[in-house]
Amino acid sequence: MSTVANCPTCGGKSVIKEANGETTYDALQDDELIKKVGQLKKAMQKFKAKAEDLEQELEDLKASKNG
Repeated sequence: MSTVANCPTCGGKSVIKEANGETTYDALQDDELIKKVGQLKKAMQKFKAKAEDLEQELEDLKASKNG
C-alpha cells in the first residue's frame, strides 16, 4: 500500500512519492479513496478475526487448565 498524507499546499489527501531526494504529492481522487478505504476495511476484518480466534484459543486453554 502506498503512503497517504495531507498535501502541504492544498490540504487534500495525496499519495507521497519520493525520488532523487524530492517528495512529490499526487492528489487522490474519490474513487481512489473509496478503494483505499475498502482495502483498510478488509485488513481490519482479517486482524479482527485473528484476534477473536486467539481469544477463543486462550479461553479454551484456560478452561482445560482449570478443568
